[in-house]
Amino acid sequence: MSTRRELITLLGGAGLLCVANARRARAQPAAMPVIGYVGPADAGGRGVPHFIAAFGEGLADAGYTEGKNVAIEYRGAEGHSERLPVLIVDLVRRQVAVIVVSGDVATLVAKGATSTIPIVFATGSDPVRSGLVASLNRPGGNATGATVIAGPLGAKRMELMREVLPKAGAIGILINPNNPNAEPETADVQAAARPIGQPIHVLRVASEAEIEQAFAALAQAKVGALLVSPDPLFLPSRQRFVALAARYAVPTIYYAREYADAGGLMSYGASFAGLYRQCGNYVGQILKGARPADLPVVQPTKFELVINLKTAKALGLDVPDTLLARADEVIE
Repeated sequence: MSTRRELITLLGGAGLLCVANARRARAQPAAMPVIGYVGPADAGGRGVPHFIAAFGEGLADAGYTEGKNVAIEYRGAEGHSERLPVLIVDLVRRQVAVIVVSGDVATLVAKGATSTIPIVFATGSDPVRSGLVASLNRPGGNATGATVIAGPLGAKRMELMREVLPKAGAIGILINPNNPNAEPETADVQAAARPIGQPIHVLRVASEAEIEQAFAALAQAKVGALLVSPDPLFLPSRQRFVALAARYAVPTIYYAREYADAGGLMSYGASFAGLYRQCGNYVGQILKGARPADLPVVQPTKFELVINLKTAKALGLDVPDTLLARADEVIE
């Protein structure tokens, strides 16, 4: 009888302990999901803080706020694309809820590192052409995101530059050779230049340290104007690009308005801030249970031309009134 009473007491105590543990577990807040955010330059793209702010706005629209109900771990390759695999594999090992990447190179690395963790990308080119997704409407796999399809607009930028400098000699195009879209874009520009006999001079910059060398080579080659190819490595260094273009007196057209805002001559492209806002929204949807395969890649609906008239005057350029009339914004 004594043994029976002891057994009942032990079982009763165990039951009370289980109830207490269950209540304690219910009282503990669930762990916040962690987003891994990988940028090609400084950690989380801090060189363009309004992009991070736009990403946060997109998250907030979906009901998530950093530090409140979601955590974000920022990683930056500091301009060295060879560091991307280590940064991304570390996030995969940590089993973050979503990986956010900027640019095609980082996206391809992320796709190679995991087929299960959702990936949301921000890119400046056609993700189908890059092999990132099966189609824009039905991406398939574990990756989706937003694109400003900036790359294929190179020929249009050359056309705009020729309106300002119709008698320009060689026109340079500055690319990052590590970007898988750089060579196709160069080919598009060269194809557009061939029928009009426009010489194209290609400059390759694979790191921030090579930017100044490229401008020096550009001056030596007597290039009359420059197109800067879309690349996430370049945008955080926009002040340096603008300063060098001014030093060498090279009229330059860029792919994002942030360059024109910083003093660049012209820009033509879609809104990168809108790109990051959409990525934030998609991350929120995925955290709520949406599948990347079912979220269409978002494309821009509008491209804007921004002209910095102050810079044009400093370069001694007369921008045609017809071009000014077509500009979405003229900075004076």
